[in-house]
Amino acid sequence: MNDPATIDFWFDFSSPYGYLMSERIDELAARHGRKVRWHPVLLGVIFQATDSRPPVAGGGSKAAYMLNDFRRSARFMGIPYNPPSRFPLPTQNAARAYYWLHGQDCALARRFAHAVYRAFFVADRDISAPDSVLEIAAGLGVDREALAAALQSPEIKARLKDECDRALAAGVFGSPHVLIDGEAFFGADRLPQIERWLESGGF
Repeated sequence: MNDPATIDFWFDFSSPYGYLMSERIDELAARHGRKVRWHPVLLGVIFQATDSRPPVAGGGSKAAYMLNDFRRSARFMGIPYNPPSRFPLPTQNAARAYYWLHGQDCALARRFAHAVYRAFFVADRDISAPDSVLEIAAGLGVDREALAAALQSPEIKARLKDECDRALAAGVFGSPHVLIDGEAFFGADRLPQIERWLESGGF
């Protein structure tokens, strides 16, 4: 019997809704015998390619609504959330670190991803800084010097670029973007629809 199709989860480490999705998607998938493949990408690249803007760009009533909705959605889902003092932030260092770790230990890479998200959206740490990324990884037992070198390696930089290209080819336009059986679900508020889809095999 073949394994069930893998769920693809595309996200940026600077995405509040991506953070909320990250806290729920693995558990939900596991209840239905599915596995999730995580893909950190860069929203700046995605937005430029799709001629879009961040939801809080420019301020105004939409930005105020979104900032409040981040908090409200976290409360609704029972997930810790502390609005970061700097938002959004560049996330290429965290994303590169994830892919380097994933090449060695998928479970460790997953723990690192959770730690990065929680560092940003709970502890208000500057996850754009290489030192912060290295400290988070070192806290999980990762060799700091090896990771520091990897962050500048052409291979890891190319891997992240390839993942962004793959995301665009798959129709990804924001974070979180989840693909199940060829069906796209955008936003953490789509979790109930994702659960129904997994329960019923589609609708």
